[in-house]
Amino acid sequence: MIKEHERIVLMTPLPKEGLEPGDVGTVVHVCKDGQAYEVEFFTLDGHTAAVATVEASQLRPVSRRDITHTRELSIV
Repeated sequence: MIKEHERIVLMTPLPKEGLEPGDVGTVVHVCKDGQAYEVEFFTLDGHTAAVATVEASQLRPVSRRDITHTRELSIV
């Protein structure tokens, strides 16, 4: 199970929040024994881009082989 303060990778788009697969966030709360997570997504300069409740099937933990990639946030 992913724990609070761990980084995750989004696997599905969240259009309402302007988030895309591959976006990286930090778990701020574990919901329903790990069935869902409250995740905060940041811009690279440290501003909060979105906070979203994400189901466990929509994310995965960050791995050693992941690399940072940038894109502009579509919703400001």
